[in-house]
Amino acid sequence: MALTKQGRRFRIKNRIRKIVSGTEARPRLSVFRSNKEIYAQVIDDVSGKTIAAASSRDKDINAAKLTKIEVAGLVGKSVAEKAKKAGVETISFDRGGYLYHGRVKSLAEGAREAGLKF
Repeated sequence: MALTKQGRRFRIKNRIRKIVSGTEARPRLSVFRSNKEIYAQVIDDVSGKTIAAASSRDKDINAAKLTKIEVAGLVGKSVAEKAKKAGVETISFDRGGYLYHGRVKSLAEGAREAGLKF
């Protein structure tokens, strides 16, 4: 029987999470994408703490009237700046079961532009 889109994404997400985990030295940049918004968190999985977070619902990003791909780039830059303030230079990227395309790719490129190393 065929899986739903969400079921397929959860399978891919679990396959990724078996490999990718965040440490204090190299935390994980996790992405969640809904139909309207996009969210990103930098997480240390060992201690279970979120180091930095940003979303398209933040006031400075939400005020800009841009396309969803452009907004995702701004979210990537924002989360990278917050992570750098917290002392994070390198991360491991967790695309959350989504294809590395469109908004997810734009977020990753925005984070790279702001100085994070994957």
